[in-house]
Amino acid sequence: MRWWDLPEVLALEAGLFPEDAWSEGMFWSELAHARGPRATRRYVVAETPSGRLAGYAGLAAAGGLGDVQTIAVAREQWGTGLGARLLTDLLQHATAFECDEVLLEVRVDNTRAQKLYERFGFEPIGFRRGYYQPGNVDALVMRLTVQGTGTDI
Repeated sequence: MRWWDLPEVLALEAGLFPEDAWSEGMFWSELAHARGPRATRRYVVAETPSGRLAGYAGLAAAGGLGDVQTIAVAREQWGTGLGARLLTDLLQHATAFECDEVLLEVRVDNTRAQKLYERFGFEPIGFRRGYYQPGNVDALVMRLTVQGTGTDI
């Protein structure tokens, strides 16, 4: 993801997450840590063959721990495997960042995403009450052990 992707990213973000969409400033802050030899973030976009934004994803890494910050797929791309491809990219970069574990939060009412994460081996480890605001929706916290598992991600 680059700065010139932000208008389309923000539009998709607002469409998919109307109550708790990230702001432009939040994306800029993340992108500031995504380049150069000291990068601690990975942000990627996927486009349709016509060049339209199809989805995006982001990972933060520090101290052996990765955190899936966001994954979004345009509704017309649901069911195409794009979410799995984006998550695969993030997990490959978690390995490159030498993460031992990857965590994520997912809305408790987003069973579609939960099923994707479970297919990749993420396991529920707890809840964060009222995490998604302003709707006061709980988050399910999930974890994947990356290093030393023998799992090919």
